[in-house]
Amino acid sequence: MLQSMTGYGKADALYNGKKIVVEIRSLNSKNLDLTARIAPLYREKEMELRQMVGAVVLRGKAELSILAEKGKVQQMPAISSEAVANYKEQIEALAVAQGLDTPSNLLELILRLPEVTQTQTIEELSEEEWNVVKACVEEALVHFVDFRNQEGEALAKKFVEKVDNIERLMHEIVPFEQARVDRIRKQLEERLAELTGIDYDKNRLEQELIYYIEKLDISEEKQRLSNHLNYFRETLNGPAGQGKKLGFIAQEMGREINTTGSKSNQAEMQNIVVKMKDELEQIKEQVLNAL
Repeated sequence: MLQSMTGYGKADALYNGKKIVVEIRSLNSKNLDLTARIAPLYREKEMELRQMVGAVVLRGKAELSILAEKGKVQQMPAISSEAVANYKEQIEALAVAQGLDTPSNLLELILRLPEVTQTQTIEELSEEEWNVVKACVEEALVHFVDFRNQEGEALAKKFVEKVDNIERLMHEIVPFEQARVDRIRKQLEERLAELTGIDYDKNRLEQELIYYIEKLDISEEKQRLSNHLNYFRETLNGPAGQGKKLGFIAQEMGREINTTGSKSNQAEMQNIVVKMKDELEQIKEQVLNAL
């Protein structure tokens, strides 16, 4: 099934009153370009998270976002060395100014002063919480793939429509192709009839005429184009991740259409070729969005 490179998936989970929200989105790009915005607590697992997401996204400019509300954390007291040094300097300066001795229990006094001890927040990622985060990422990836499949289905319908249009236009060339051969032959014969007093080998003329007409023949181009159209359809119905292959097939289709145009020396045929090019250009634009 064809998948689009445009995707979006979201999931959330609760752990000990903490809400965890995971979002994954992507746009088209030639290669995988993954950026990550991860809550600080989970950054130690960034490499594993990138591997999980990259294995599914495969290609595209993608973004992984994991946000978490503040949960229950362990509060640990900490002594501020800067505050202690500041208080010590002030007390010693005050003792000198007042002609007093510096207290022998200076450290004990300082530790009783305000802002010497601070509360330090420590939060550790438990195995249980990590499993919750992983499950949330996996759920978001499921939604992400579903979104890509839906977009890919719409994209495939558009491709089928354009390929069918090219095939229909290719068949419309046939009547003009035969009429063109007859017209060329008639024009040459009329021009030769105007030449009086000149003798020529009619057998040689016929050979040259056949050679000239064969150079303008587009039977092989039509056959190759038909093969490319069928191969494009087969690839659409194949496994996901065939976007680059579809792009290569579209390039080959363009070669045959361009050659047909260069051999079409009749206005009606050239008009049809222009329409075929227009349909193909729309395929090339949209194939950039195919995974």
